[in-house]
Formats: sequence, C-alpha cells, structure tokens
Amino acid sequence: MYRPNSVWTWAFVGVTCVQTAIVLGFEAYVFALFQTSLHPPPKGADANDYQHTIPTFLTLYIFGFVYELILAYDALRLKNTIQIIGLCLYNLGLLIYAAVQMAEIDDAVKSLGSRGTSTTWSAVKPFLIAIPCVIAVGSIAMSIVARKIYDEFAWTIYKHISADLRMKRRYLTYQIYIALLKFDFFFFLGFTVQFVVVVVDVKDIEFGLTIAAIPVTILILVMAGYFTRKESLSGMVATIILYFGGLAYFLFKLVRMYQKTQRAKRYLPARKSLTSFAVITIVLIILTIINATMCALNFRHGLKPYIANRKVESEDEKPNMMEMPNLSHGPVPSRMTID
Repeated sequence: MYRPNSVWTWAFVGVTCVQTAIVLGFEAYVFALFQTSLHPPPKGADANDYQHTIPTFLTLYIFGFVYELILAYDALRLKNTIQIIGLCLYNLGLLIYAAVQMAEIDDAVKSLGSRGTSTTWSAVKPFLIAIPCVIAVGSIAMSIVARKIYDEFAWTIYKHISADLRMKRRYLTYQIYIALLKFDFFFFLGFTVQFVVVVVDVKDIEFGLTIAAIPVTILILVMAGYFTRKESLSGMVATIILYFGGLAYFLFKLVRMYQKTQRAKRYLPARKSLTSFAVITIVLIILTIINATMCALNFRHGLKPYIANRKVESEDEKPNMMEMPNLSHGPVPSRMTID
C-alpha cells in the first residue's frame, strides 16, 4: 500500500485533507439546516422542484471533494504529475461551483417561502461565503506544492521511460488521456444525476434515456482505458465515435435548457448548476477526443511495455551522478528535458 514518502507529497495530502474536512463540515451544516427548514413541507410546483434539487446539489458537491481525495492518492501512488496538475484545475472547478451554489441556494430559500426563510438564509450565508474562500486558499496551496512535486517526480519518470524523448512524449499523452477519463467520470456523472433529479417527476422516454446514460457512461470510460492499454485501434475508433455522440448529447441538453418553452421551465431550479457542469463536460469531451486520437496514433510504437508496467518506483530518488542511466531503449540525446 502506497504511503507518501517526502515532505511535498505529505504536504499535498495534508492540504487536500484539510480543505476537504473544512468544506465538508460547512456543507454538512448547510445541508442539515436546509433540510430542517423544509418542515412543514413547502407547497407549490416550484417549491417542490427546489426541495429535490438543492439537497442533490449539496450531496454531489460533498462527493466531489471525497472524489478529489481519491484522485490525489491515486496521482501520488502512480506519480502522475499530469493528474496532480489536473487536480489543481479540478479544484478551481469546485471553486466556480461554490459561487454558483450560493446563488442556487439563495433562489431556493426564497422560492420555498416557508417559515423561517430569512432566518435560514442568514444562518447559511456566512458558510456559503466561507466555502469559496477556503477553496481559493486551498487551490493556491495545492498549486505551490504541485510545482514542487513536479520537480520531485521528474527523475523517477526519467528512470521509468529512459532518455527517449519521443517515448516520453507518447507516455505524456497517455498520462493526459487517463487523467482526463478520471475527471470525465465525475462531471459526466454529476450532470446526469442532477438531470435525473430535474426530470424525476416526468416518467417519459427522456427520463429512461437519462437513467440509462449512467451505466453506459461508466462502461465507456472503463473500456476507453482498457482499449488504450491494449492498443486496440478498433476499440479506440469506436470509443471516439461514442465521444462525439456524447458531445452532441450535452450540446443538445445545454441548448434545450435555454429554450423558451414550457418544458424548459422544469430546468430553472437547476439551470445554473447544470450549465456549469455541461460547459465543463463539453470542454473535457473535446480534450478527451483530441487526446484519444493522439493515443491511437501512438499505437504500435513501443509504448505498450511502459504502460503495462505502470507502477513507478515509490522510493524517493534524486539524480545521482555516479549512477548510469538506463540506455537499453536507445542512446541519450544531446539535449533533454524532464517532464
């Protein structure tokens, strides 16, 4: 079992854990207070929509931070610097969502119109302001520590891939692609779960398709990683086609939410949150398609053995001038950069 073995890896784990603990504490309080304010149950269609959607958003946000902890451990275990950088960007995404969350809960409290509305908002507002502040400080700290980890892991990555620059670029492309798949999972799932809550009262074909999209999405992401490791060109082509289908799906949902129709009004309680998730997901799908294509072009070029041996040495190693580099994969170029 992996354990952080340097000051900076421990620092990254510490910053992530402290941020998560504080934010989860604040979110749990907001969640409990919001649920308590729903007694007696509010009346009206709009109030009923907010009654379902806001607890879902809060639960999803809590899951987002737990998932960040898992990805942080996974990135350090695999010494994946790309995933560590991605976590810093992911944290910024959670910061944006925290700002959206404040507006969503404000609208929800006003729409519910139950007893103690003003008291509820005044009680949760300081915590809703504090949450993005904590995440902003955490993002800065994570970025500083990530830069140190990037330097620390450089020698380990060099020893794993040797001095072949072309092979290092192929391995870097693979790392980016796998990291994207892991972030895709959260945003795909997050958008779909929120959408299910929005259409939960309408048992039509759209509801069935939305439910079916959850296991299909998970299967596609799992198989995408499998096809890449096995260098299956046909599998990658099929996956890329499915990515384009997913891109069309999210674009359709995004446009539909802003149409001036009676049906589009159902999305109003969740529109801000759904929009933020949809936009981030669309950007991720485009990046995933680009990297999937690059990975497919790198098939049959000698990268498969390095991918099969994905576990990088865990010992804290520094460059040693007395130790000769591994030259079994080719000569050392006259000029070299370390990822």
